[in-house]
Amino acid sequence: ATPRDYYFALAHTVRDHLVGRWIRTQQHYYERDPKRIYYLSLEFYMGRTLQNTMVNLGLQNACDEAIYQLGLDLEELEEIEEDAGLGNGGLGRLAACFLDSMATLGLAAYGYGIRYEFGIFNQKIVDGWQVEEADDWLRYGNPWEKARPEYMLPVHFYGRVEHTPEGVKWIDTQVVLAMPYDTPVPGYKNNTVNTMRLWSAKAPNDFNLQEFNMGDYIEAVLDRNLAENISRVLYPNDNFFEGKELRLKQEYFVVAATLQDIIRRFKSSKFGCRDPVRTCFETFPDKVAIQLNDTHPALSIPELMRILVDVEKVDWDKAWEITKRTCAYTNHTVLPEALERWPVSMFEKLLPRHLEIIYALNQMHLDHVAALYPGDIDRLRRMSVIEEGDCKRINMAHLCVIGSHAVNGVARIHSDIVKNSVFKDFYELEPEKFQNKTNGITPRRWLLLCNPGLADIIAEKIGEGFITDLSQLKKLLDFIDNETFIRDVAKVKQENKLKFAAYLEEQYKVKINPMSMFDVQVKRIHEYKRQLLNCLHAITLYNRIRSNPSKSFVPRTIMIGGKAAPGYHMAKMIIKLITSIGEVINNDPYVGDKLKVIFLENYRVSLAEKVIPAADLSQQISTAGTEASGTGNMKFMVNGALTIGTMDGANVEMAEEAGEENLFIFGMRVEDVEALDHKGYNAREYYETLPELRQAIDQISSGFFSPRDPGCFRDVVNMLMYHDRFKVFADYEAYIKCQGQVDQLFMDPRKWTRKVIRNIACSGKFSSDRTITEYAREIWGVEPSATAIPPPNLPRN
Repeated sequence: ATPRDYYFALAHTVRDHLVGRWIRTQQHYYERDPKRIYYLSLEFYMGRTLQNTMVNLGLQNACDEAIYQLGLDLEELEEIEEDAGLGNGGLGRLAACFLDSMATLGLAAYGYGIRYEFGIFNQKIVDGWQVEEADDWLRYGNPWEKARPEYMLPVHFYGRVEHTPEGVKWIDTQVVLAMPYDTPVPGYKNNTVNTMRLWSAKAPNDFNLQEFNMGDYIEAVLDRNLAENISRVLYPNDNFFEGKELRLKQEYFVVAATLQDIIRRFKSSKFGCRDPVRTCFETFPDKVAIQLNDTHPALSIPELMRILVDVEKVDWDKAWEITKRTCAYTNHTVLPEALERWPVSMFEKLLPRHLEIIYALNQMHLDHVAALYPGDIDRLRRMSVIEEGDCKRINMAHLCVIGSHAVNGVARIHSDIVKNSVFKDFYELEPEKFQNKTNGITPRRWLLLCNPGLADIIAEKIGEGFITDLSQLKKLLDFIDNETFIRDVAKVKQENKLKFAAYLEEQYKVKINPMSMFDVQVKRIHEYKRQLLNCLHAITLYNRIRSNPSKSFVPRTIMIGGKAAPGYHMAKMIIKLITSIGEVINNDPYVGDKLKVIFLENYRVSLAEKVIPAADLSQQISTAGTEASGTGNMKFMVNGALTIGTMDGANVEMAEEAGEENLFIFGMRVEDVEALDHKGYNAREYYETLPELRQAIDQISSGFFSPRDPGCFRDVVNMLMYHDRFKVFADYEAYIKCQGQVDQLFMDPRKWTRKVIRNIACSGKFSSDRTITEYAREIWGVEPSATAIPPPNLPRN
């Protein structure tokens, strides 16, 4: 048997422990008929499943022992599992944390998305450049999913609309089948197992054969790919809208299949009975909550209207009231390039009936606004769902706001920006709709699973209650001056660093100084996240060491990791710059092990689980007002890294929880950025007045870091000097100064560790359990339940 055979054997064994609980959970829901929560997302960034399942079922020790008895290494088997990389970054990983929390809180919740055959690409670094490789994650099969062909559903595209006396008909459509694959989502030690249902596209058997009855049967069968391409690959853009027809098809595909499934379940909510018990939709919003994870599933709104009005013959106004009470929308970004605006012409061809419905909804909406603000034509233009212009477009965010009963941002500062600028007119119209739900992370994966050493010493001091109630970490404040605890926390960090250093040495053949400060920035590569600011600091440190080699420096290992969208030229240049800086610094004998710059290749969930517990310093340095929340910042905090960051996203609330003096906060606040915009940002001023900045930029532009291609980075320098939307230079001086304070503190390990303990103790707010509890009570109108379902070996009461 190969190690892979053993991995599959173990996975199937663990899965057996899930199945009884899974069936029982679903029976339990059918009997109780609770309100069901449907979390719709085009991304679920799940990572690996084996260890998470063992943790949540409390099987880890038993499995470890059994595998050891067989002369095998559990960790080695876990490494064989492919990451389920069906997401780009924050938004998709948040969805995964939310599923874990919803199961742990005993909510009747379902995640719905697409089963991409190829997830986020694998990143290879070749000669310093990013090269993409297809992520064939299903190559060896996926032991965690169960195909459910009995629930296969048709999805319609194209065609035309006919208005008849009996109602509206959408006819002559092209049909694609949606095949569901179910993955169990276990709660933590409560016997609840929820379902994530992902749809895969299949061509119907007669697909294109009718057109090809001229006898080109082979061609007709080959054409089945056109239908099946819908679920082939995840679009690899993070915070960027790409208006491709295939993407719109994906968005409609997941929505159309999911809504049929939701309505089937609503109609036949009696266990074991598939006959309709409900025919009236009056109670639909009392039994169904649909959460739209960003605008990607926005078509739920017109699709639900289409089903209610055209198929179920519900009166239009009634249908609109039902739709609004059912749907809620989470906004994830304020960057204009990320907002979805689909060309009307594309809708007309692909979804003609939905276009009619959107026009009718918009007319109704604008009539309402016009009645409240007579004569305010500009307001109508700003608030319309349809944007006029050379190319008419549908603003999906506006559609989400008018079609939902709740709209939320994902951190307090972000929700304020949503109310005061992005949706200002809508907020004035219906202020009661707007809420904040600060993001969180699941402490099961992001503490228990990835940092067992830290979880153990915490449990020793305060018990295990924190695992399902992270606010209990507050009790650690009593141990902030406890010498044993300080020593234990420092020791766990050092062990994590040694382990990660060994991993890096094996992967990259670089020798890492494990006593150096592990300074980490891992996230998608994007101008707004300002990896360039981090680069400038690395160069500045390097120049200081070079000009004074005998001076003592705090040794640092700067690690930057993340993927760039394949079509994002500047992001790819940033990766090349990071690798080029590393090339020079890491091979300079003057520097030795005082400074290393490492690009972490192919950053993904399973790599995050290794690097985050080992980090000393977490970089969260986006321009104030651009990062909606961030969740990496929370993972580092709970794992005992200190944060250097701007007052942006959830950093603001982290500083509030732990005390601003326990984070390294620097740079412009939102107001300062606005003031600078008003005055006009001139990068050259900073370049002229800050000698170290000037030296760094001159080195980049002269080819010091790219001797074989001196002009390599001219686009980067040109952007920084003349059109930097994110104002890197404006924060440079404050950032360098703040990094000096980091060095100061790092030289006093006891003081550093006390701050670490305070940060861990104050990180309780950032559990996704807290976030989901707020969604449940304030948006979905359901109450989390602490009572465990009886295990499968006990008879049901």
